Amino acid sequence: MIGIGVMCLIPIIIDLIYLEFNLIGFLIPSLISIGLGFTFSYLLKDYTHKRMHLKHGMIISALAWLWAAIICGCVMFLITQHSFIDGTFESMSALTGSGITLYSDVEILPHSILFFRAFQQWIGGLGIIVMIIAILTRPGTISSRLYQSEAREEKLKPSVKATLEQTIKIYLIYTIFGIVLYLIAGMPLFDAICNTFSIISTGGMSIKNANIGYYQNDVIYFITIILMILGATSFLVHYKVIKTRGKSLLQDLQFKVMISIIAIVTLILYFASNIVPIEILFTVVSAITTTGASVQSSAALAGYPSFVLICLMCLMLIGGSSGSTVGAIKLTRVIIFFKGIYKHIREIMSPKGRVVPIKIANTRISEKAVSDSGSYITLYLICIMITWALFCLYGHDPFNSLFDTISIQSNVGFSTGVITSNLEMPLKLVGIFNMWTGRLEIYPVLITLRAMFEIFKR
Repeated sequence: MIGIGVMCLIPIIIDLIYLEFNLIGFLIPSLISIGLGFTFSYLLKDYTHKRMHLKHGMIISALAWLWAAIICGCVMFLITQHSFIDGTFESMSALTGSGITLYSDVEILPHSILFFRAFQQWIGGLGIIVMIIAILTRPGTISSRLYQSEAREEKLKPSVKATLEQTIKIYLIYTIFGIVLYLIAGMPLFDAICNTFSIISTGGMSIKNANIGYYQNDVIYFITIILMILGATSFLVHYKVIKTRGKSLLQDLQFKVMISIIAIVTLILYFASNIVPIEILFTVVSAITTTGASVQSSAALAGYPSFVLICLMCLMLIGGSSGSTVGAIKLTRVIIFFKGIYKHIREIMSPKGRVVPIKIANTRISEKAVSDSGSYITLYLICIMITWALFCLYGHDPFNSLFDTISIQSNVGFSTGVITSNLEMPLKLVGIFNMWTGRLEIYPVLITLRAMFEIFKR
């Protein structure tokens, strides 16, 4: 709560630079969060000696993300005059890297709010909990449990604390790299900062109504493509790049699969449609990296051939590398899932009793990992089916509703125009839930809901 409150104070710098006088709008929610944080820290200090388990870390993580969306939503509500639900939706979208907006005209928003949305994406790209424990907590079991609670397993260093510090360094280097490249390409400084925050975090929520298409510049498009791929590549691979002189990038299975999918799908769509090549490449990369940045409007996207939209839906479901800033199912699970199917086929065809091992990069994959991947993918698709059914219940076009449902569940941000400020209130709430579960990979939210159910049952 304290960390989230401090996060809301940072845009005040932009507010003062542009003399927009929205100080109170940032200050009130921030002080509420910080005040409650200190209050609970004092009242609950007797419980700090209790041992933290993974389930506790997951509950803390789930509630922290929800609290962040609510507090940041209060800021949006106080300053933009949109409803509180719309503000919370917008903040959950930014924090989770979903990047879909309910605001029809973002260019009329104050600079401080545009920066705030971009900053939320940048923080959310690494993870709210990750950022906070890297700065506020000491090394130990608590840091480890909270790190795992945000669906992170890979370690760059022996300790979680050192891993997070190294991860943030890499993240900062790529952020500075993106800002410099955009400036060289002719983008204004404010735009360069906000767009880099948005793209490197694979958030995609732009400060322009036409998104990246506003700039009508192929150089900016290519820079954005590079940043999207960097954001969708595992931080462990980035960490090893210098030590291995780039070999880790070429040897990483997830990276090779991602680049192969981008190349193959781009070629297929090039021959299957009349869309401009650079637009195809940009959209394909944006879909698989779950960035959702675009060079076309929602109406233009909805006008794409059905085959193109189906391909984009598949890419949005798959996502990029685990251990990166992306949403969706993630390549590791997809690879393990299909290897499990192949293993099953080979065992049926082999002599009775033969066990076929599964290996990825010379590492043996356990049966439990295969089972977990299948279970998660099934649960993920169930979430999509339920939300899709609700959209259809309210009379929205089934095909476009499926596209937008996959987009919000996978934290992508593409839209065919179904999700707007005119969307029914219950569906906005469902959308908030989808983005929340999609970013935390469902289980922390389900565990939190189950814990609440147990409390009320007593």
